[in-house]
Amino acid sequence: MPSSGSAPRAVYGRREFLARPVGVRVHSGGTAPDSHRASSLAPSLASGGSADPPTCIVRAASGAWESAHGAVSRRSARGPPQGSAAPDVGMLAAMPPSPSIPPQGVEPPIRDRGDACPGALRLHPAADGRLARVRLPSGDLTARQATALADAAERLGDGHLSLTSRGNAELRGLPDGCGQELAGALRAAGLLPAERHERIRNILTSPLAGLDHHAPADVRLWARQLDAALCASAWTPALSGRFLFVLDDGRGDVAALGGDVTLVAESDTAGDPRGAVAGAACGGALLYVGDDPAALRIAGRDVPRAALTAAAAFLAAAEAGGTGAWRVRELPATHALTVHDTAARLRAAGIEAEHVTDHGDGAGPAGPGLAAHAGTPVPVPLPGIVEGPDGRRALSVLAPLGRLTVAQWRLLTAVAATDGTGELRTTPWRGVLVPGLSDATAAPRLRELAAAGLITAPDSPWHRIGACTGRPGCAKSRADVRADAAAAIGTTAAGPGLPVHWSGCERRCGHPHGTWVDVLATGEGYRVSVAGTEAATSAPVPVPVLQVPTAIAATAAAAGTP
Repeated sequence: MPSSGSAPRAVYGRREFLARPVGVRVHSGGTAPDSHRASSLAPSLASGGSADPPTCIVRAASGAWESAHGAVSRRSARGPPQGSAAPDVGMLAAMPPSPSIPPQGVEPPIRDRGDACPGALRLHPAADGRLARVRLPSGDLTARQATALADAAERLGDGHLSLTSRGNAELRGLPDGCGQELAGALRAAGLLPAERHERIRNILTSPLAGLDHHAPADVRLWARQLDAALCASAWTPALSGRFLFVLDDGRGDVAALGGDVTLVAESDTAGDPRGAVAGAACGGALLYVGDDPAALRIAGRDVPRAALTAAAAFLAAAEAGGTGAWRVRELPATHALTVHDTAARLRAAGIEAEHVTDHGDGAGPAGPGLAAHAGTPVPVPLPGIVEGPDGRRALSVLAPLGRLTVAQWRLLTAVAATDGTGELRTTPWRGVLVPGLSDATAAPRLRELAAAGLITAPDSPWHRIGACTGRPGCAKSRADVRADAAAAIGTTAAGPGLPVHWSGCERRCGHPHGTWVDVLATGEGYRVSVAGTEAATSAPVPVPVLQVPTAIAATAAAAGTP
């Protein structure tokens, strides 16, 4: 408990945070605050390049590098010399995740240090060894890169790969002192194009874009251009490792996944009949920031620069707010970022933007914040065969509880290299897409993947079931939730309509967005409830693991989603 002279605390997302007295800036000293501070800035992005940012942004970027890599020469604010190897990284504890949407009436948290989100160079010390999180913008992987990840998991890790809710890959069970070897392997595979920027390459894109019969733009071109711009900018390392860009191709699959900057492609562009066919090259997009339901209409050619400019607007708002916010939703109300503020930044950068208001009546575009609150069903890729417009097929599979063995990963890679385009796509639903198969080979290969233990059909009892790491990998967990979930799944034929997530503690790491069934470990069993809705229902007492399926069914039925 705080002493009588300490600041009051506010509960936020099941955690307590110091409530900052008005006018008082809180920080821990040293280099930590530099990773989340930035001054007012308006980088010159109109030309597609990156002008030298204000001094404090360079200092923020340099501080982020120092906090991850130890002392760096003050002569260069841009990290180590080109071509030099990254030093073995100090192991930093990851901060607990923050909810995507703060509860109404609760003050945002005070971030008194830079975020310690894991990366490929910043390894997290877990109970089962070190953890590396490799960012995969848009989930894109070549077969060569996928092989490099499998080799690293087999040689250095525990022989598994985990898929995250942002479509990234994690390696667990890494030994102390492996940082240099791992970085070298990832660098050689092209998975570390800009080491100072590796934790901020958080870009979610509609996984099926260009693979099925959905007409709107293939936004993946935008994603590649945005990633290149992020990595080329000196100031962007000041962004948190949690800051998220979302590029939705218009189907609404990723728009509601909590992006800080979200762009939704429009399938038709006024005055340009080619929009629905030519896609990103000539179509436009609606830009949203945080949960603001209003939007800005942006020309397709400006989308990557607009996304980067919106991120710069966030850094300016975070600096002015003085709370060290990592994400748009964490900004204090007095410095909340809206599309109105963003529009001014865009105009300063020479980017045209038209205001679009969402009234939530179906007449206009659906804002990501409104969709998340309304529980709008998300059209996620189902496991199975995806028919493409060109007669080719894509295989869609899911990893049971988000984990793949090296053997399963290598099989997927072999199918991609032999029968597909040589590429794979990870998805934010902990799945993998293998595009480019012929009609004749798709079904046999899908059967092979099913025989290897992957989820290949929507009626699988493992479909829509997730879990955190649990014991023994996480010291905070109260139970081996993965083993318990597997035991419970074996007692039932199918799950409810809602996603189900098993958690070992109140942090609920990796839980789904929207409405979901929460299975929370306690000291006396599991407490089952519906999360993500104001009218949440819950079991009166915890139940033993083998009674969880019955509790899930009853809880989902009470919520109206049997």
